[in-house]
Amino acid sequence: MSRGVAAAGVHVPRFRLATAESADAWDDDHAGGVERKAVPAADEDSVTMAIAAASDAIDRADVDHDALRFVGLATTTPPLAESKLAPRVVRALALPADARTATETASPTAGLDVLDRALAADGPALAVAADAPEGDPADADHRMGAAAVAFLVTDDAPVEHANTASHADEYPGIRYRKRGSTEVNALGVTSYERGAVRESVSRVVEGLDADPEEIGGAALHQPNTGLPYRVCGDLPQAAVASGTVVDRVGDAGAATVPFGLVRALQVADGGETTLAVDFGGGGAALGLAFAGSLDAAPNVDAALDSGVEVSYERYLRERGYVVDGAVAGGGAHVSLPSWRRSLDGRYRLVAGRCPECGGLTFPAEGACGMCYDCVDFARVELPREGVVEAATVIGQGGAPPEFISQQDRDGPYAVAVVRFTLDGADVTLPMQVTDCDPDHVEVGDAVRATVRRVYTDEGIPRYGAKVTPTE
Repeated sequence: MSRGVAAAGVHVPRFRLATAESADAWDDDHAGGVERKAVPAADEDSVTMAIAAASDAIDRADVDHDALRFVGLATTTPPLAESKLAPRVVRALALPADARTATETASPTAGLDVLDRALAADGPALAVAADAPEGDPADADHRMGAAAVAFLVTDDAPVEHANTASHADEYPGIRYRKRGSTEVNALGVTSYERGAVRESVSRVVEGLDADPEEIGGAALHQPNTGLPYRVCGDLPQAAVASGTVVDRVGDAGAATVPFGLVRALQVADGGETTLAVDFGGGGAALGLAFAGSLDAAPNVDAALDSGVEVSYERYLRERGYVVDGAVAGGGAHVSLPSWRRSLDGRYRLVAGRCPECGGLTFPAEGACGMCYDCVDFARVELPREGVVEAATVIGQGGAPPEFISQQDRDGPYAVAVVRFTLDGADVTLPMQVTDCDPDHVEVGDAVRATVRRVYTDEGIPRYGAKVTPTE
């Protein structure tokens, strides 16, 4: 059986920062050929981006997601220093609770690591890479971006996994992060770094045993635009170009090479070989070879070229560089056990269907909101699409304490009463509206539910549904 990639999904944050903005602010350009980069919003992180990309991949594949046997998540920017993140994706998307999970966080190669593990798994598998690295705002941060990509792996897939190869050696001082720090660092010795990456990537390409003349696409380690073309001179330049995305999304850590792999597979000739090779900070490199082309994936170029441009000042706020994030006051504390009991509703809009009148109640507890009978609800999942019935803007200083940190970074935000309709029955929910100009949210707007970070309580990020405009 030809095990490989059946479908892919991607997520690129809405905001974009042009390199010219940061260059003007610092009178220097440390972006390494990055023209514009994706910027996560205040309520986005590696978990929310992973959920969005994974949902996209699952929707594009003709695979029963209840059959998934492995779920892997890769990121170098976990919201917590020590916590398994893959189970959050499992719960948010109602994937099988008995599926094996893996969370890889130590290196940019983590993206290919979880894909390789998915390829080795028995049965359908999901591999997700989501990242938003940070660096010194005066230097390395100029090229740091954000993105997420997910691969659905099955037997009899249109993109066949042909080979895997790796190489390990010690190269200290290349792309590392000190314990307790959020910033990616490097010694800055260009020739040393280039030589380490060249040796490692070249060894992996040799180990993949692919004929250079048959390689149609290659997504190589790309912290900047120049390095992938310099580290493996035997590969055709056009092949390297097909998998190079850092110029438009930024250095997205563990997600960059997997993201480039999706683009390369989209433009691949079915008879050519496509490579994905990444290099880890300590010296390890990993590569995968594939044959075939991928149709069940979003248009990567469209995702890269879309977005809303922001100023450098707005960028600094969104990334949290110029706000302290302190919460003034107590906030609406909900204990973690209580929060956990409501996860199905918060993630997937699970409501209650009344067996007496057929009405919908959200959350699915207490008396029916239509006939007021105390009943045992049938649990149903609301559609993701809804319509705004009322809207307002929470201005600066008007947010509840738990949302002060978000507002410090993102400014005023919209809140709407959203109507969801299922089989002729309606239910309305108050929800935050994200990824939009809050002043432009109007009654009658079509919106779609998405999972975002709601707030942090007791040091734990809490996630739930918000809505985004569909136009």
